[in-house]
Amino acid sequence: MKALITAGGKGTRLRPITYTSNKHLIPIANKPMIAYAVDAVVGAGIKDIGIVINPDTGREMERALNDMNSWGARFTFIVQEAPQGLAHVVKVSRSFIGEEPFIFYLGDNVIVKGIDGFLKDFLQSGDNAHLVLARVKEPQRFGVAAIKEGRIVSVEEKPARPKSEYAVTGIYFYDQTIFEAVENITPSDRGELEISDAHQYLIDKGYRVGYSEATGWWKDTGKPEDLLEANRLVLDQMLDGREDAISGDVDEKTDIAGKVIIEGGAKVSNSSLRGPLIIGKGCVVENSYIGPYTSIDAECLIRDSEVEYSVVMEQCHIVEADVRIERSLLGRGAKIIKGYSRPRTQRFIIGDQSTIVLA
Repeated sequence: MKALITAGGKGTRLRPITYTSNKHLIPIANKPMIAYAVDAVVGAGIKDIGIVINPDTGREMERALNDMNSWGARFTFIVQEAPQGLAHVVKVSRSFIGEEPFIFYLGDNVIVKGIDGFLKDFLQSGDNAHLVLARVKEPQRFGVAAIKEGRIVSVEEKPARPKSEYAVTGIYFYDQTIFEAVENITPSDRGELEISDAHQYLIDKGYRVGYSEATGWWKDTGKPEDLLEANRLVLDQMLDGREDAISGDVDEKTDIAGKVIIEGGAKVSNSSLRGPLIIGKGCVVENSYIGPYTSIDAECLIRDSEVEYSVVMEQCHIVEADVRIERSLLGRGAKIIKGYSRPRTQRFIIGDQSTIVLA
């Protein structure tokens, strides 16, 4: 069995960070988002993995996955030349899949407990397609499945009036009939081949479309607030029951409470740390407060500042920020520093689609 993972989206809702980097390489708890998808499929026993990339950031993704390949996975990189929809992703991947059933996993999904249980459900069900569903508060943001007598009877993409609270997550299991579906649907109003239309085609043709329900947490990390929430959930999970998590240098004036990871080479002095949080390799934290649900990636400097419920990517500098930084996503090499010029002013260098909230 093979797996197909998407890693080619433009990440428009995560700009400006995604102007310079593939969104699937944004870290969650200091680990690239794409690594959680690979963890999931390898955890289900599948190491033959197709990675669908775009022409702009594909090389970056290839280098990153090959560098971090401690899974022993065999990656095949498949270029989707233009963003023409998820059903188009399946269509262009047919030569890689061959005649096998496969998992289709959207690379910006993070799910607790892995997917091996869903895979077993699919293999035992006799379904042609098997979708993982989750109950959500805003189903209109997703594909929505209507269910009758334990079967999916319809699927609509982002309906204005959802027929159920069941969102179709980005985890699907297929046999070869999905290729018939993607060859026979037409583009939607937004010009894409929608995977929901492919599912509806299978239903209309009498193929078996079943489901499993994700009862733990699941996150589509396409928006900043969803990414921050995924970071919170992953930190909670990864720190449960962990001991001896502090490898860096921490002085006696630093107060630590809760679940905290401090990686090797990091130095923390005269600070207050409230977990769950992670401080990456080579970071320097001085005279600062780092609050719960914060991940600070490698080689960052935080001095005389307060940070909480945030994702801080590598090599950021936060120096003398006199208002607490909260619910924030800071890209690689970003700097927030206090100025001393007179008259006192705010100075910004801001990329397209950035957001600043001033206290």
